[in-house]
Amino acid sequence: MTMDGSTKRRLMLGFLTNWVGKLSTTVIQFVQIPVFLHFWSVPLYGEWMIVNSIPAYLSFSNAGFGSVAGNEMTMLVARDDRAAALRVFQSCWWLIALICTATIVLLSGTLYYLPASRLLRLTTLGESDTKWIIFYLGVSVLLGQLEQLLQSAYRAVGRYPYGTFLKNMFSLFAFGCMIGAVTLGAGARTTALVFASVNVAITLFFCILVRRDIPWIEYGWQHASFAEIRKLARPAFAFMGFPLGNALSLQGSLLAVGYALGPTEVVIFSTARTVSRVALQMVQMVNNTFEPEMSIAFGAGNYELTRTLLRRACQLALIVALVLVLVMLSFGPWFLVHWTGGHVPPSRPLLSILLVIVVLYALWSTCGTLMTSTNQHQRLATYYILGTSVACVLCYVLAGAYGLYGAAASLLISEIVMNLYVVPACLRIARDTLPAFLASMLHYPPSLRPASLLARIRRSRPGFES
Repeated sequence: MTMDGSTKRRLMLGFLTNWVGKLSTTVIQFVQIPVFLHFWSVPLYGEWMIVNSIPAYLSFSNAGFGSVAGNEMTMLVARDDRAAALRVFQSCWWLIALICTATIVLLSGTLYYLPASRLLRLTTLGESDTKWIIFYLGVSVLLGQLEQLLQSAYRAVGRYPYGTFLKNMFSLFAFGCMIGAVTLGAGARTTALVFASVNVAITLFFCILVRRDIPWIEYGWQHASFAEIRKLARPAFAFMGFPLGNALSLQGSLLAVGYALGPTEVVIFSTARTVSRVALQMVQMVNNTFEPEMSIAFGAGNYELTRTLLRRACQLALIVALVLVLVMLSFGPWFLVHWTGGHVPPSRPLLSILLVIVVLYALWSTCGTLMTSTNQHQRLATYYILGTSVACVLCYVLAGAYGLYGAAASLLISEIVMNLYVVPACLRIARDTLPAFLASMLHYPPSLRPASLLARIRRSRPGFES
């Protein structure tokens, strides 16, 4: 089955908005360091980074209800059941609001009694400033949970590119206001207050936009249901397995290498993996683009379109991964030398193993997108935690026996195991077969064949008459 024009247009816009989101994140990362260091002292900025890392843990407070609600609402709207979608929205809205309120109260009480500055061993920031900064930044993080649910409302009606674009622009605006406060001479506490105030205003504005653009969305509790929350609880808590698994894969393997080989080898391993993970970011953009369409197709019971989306997503993810792997194999060692100023010796064999991991990751993670988009990811999350946990143990054992090559091989084993589970499981959801799926990886639409592309170029020439 071929995708219709509206689906292709949404996919194209979705990819562009996801690319803009990655670009905005990169801009924030590159801009904030020189700006902060120009207007603040190095010790102050260092302590700001320490304090700023604490509220990030509050993002786990909603346990994935925003993501699960977005999937459920999208599938319900695809079945033309807006009443049930509204019930999901209101139920999760009040649940997230109550969790955020309780978290703020708990955070306030904890900050009131604990000597935060002394516990963090801060010398530039005073006790009062430290506590208020954590509070302001904590409020900003918690508001992001409500914004995720609002963004999911746009996804439910097939306008996820617009919702993603709004969220990216709001993030850039909040960051711009924070940078503006710094350039105007504001201290750390005032900067945090500005950032929190802007995020409050953004959340209120986002609420107004959603109510205006999606008429069936209502704010209230008339349609909220505890039964709805209970039904979504299991997939929501399962979502917590993915950040936990990521932490085990990233930080856990580094700790294993450190215990087995020492800090010098950790630096070599970490820098090589950082280079290889550039490709992972591009693969994740493909997954984020196809995920809403998979929810829509599966929710409508259109298994033929679901299969097509799964095949095209995996095909595109593998193409992106293979192209970037070839680029990294060619220029990765050269980049490592210049990026680290010659302090980290490049290892092409080590980089090659890590890049093979990228290709394997591209296949199972893109297949797994079908499971997460349809809220059937509970076993996937369990396997992911188990796989990354075993990989950490293997990383320590193999690193001790075979050095960094052994450490990289342990991650390779984990990716192979994930593929053996995820690919068959997703094919069952899409009602696809392995031979047909593998054959589709070598098939591409007639419109992309050289003859068709050449004919399109000829038709686009000025003065051409058909």
